[in-house]
Amino acid sequence: MTFNTWTIAGAALLGYFLCAAAFAENSRQFSGVAAYYSTNYSGRTADGQDYDPKKFTAAHRTLPFGTHLRVTDPQSRRSVVVVVNDRGPFTKDRVLDLSLAAAKALRMTGRGLMRVTAAVEPAAAFTTATIPAKP
Repeated sequence: MTFNTWTIAGAALLGYFLCAAAFAENSRQFSGVAAYYSTNYSGRTADGQDYDPKKFTAAHRTLPFGTHLRVTDPQSRRSVVVVVNDRGPFTKDRVLDLSLAAAKALRMTGRGLMRVTAAVEPAAAFTTATIPAKP
């Protein structure tokens, strides 16, 4: 191979690794439809805890237990920080099941389902809900 061939191959390889790194960074964010646990639900979560409708928790199919997620309603810009402590949702087109407290904070209980965006957050000392500032 000549110098130009090696240069092109190296540039292509560099581009591949940069794209892979960008994809890994974006995998910390996702969007889709979220639901919430029924008001009548009681039982254990997949991590062994009793479900508490007053805590800001969520179910996700693959994220490790203890992962903190900032879940945002893109329409109202309301957001909550939840902790993954369960597995699910088991419905094909959904990305999260939220606890009743998180659903109430997002004001989604009247809708049932809501399109959300979620981003992995560093572990926080507490969970919060935020209300967008009025412009």
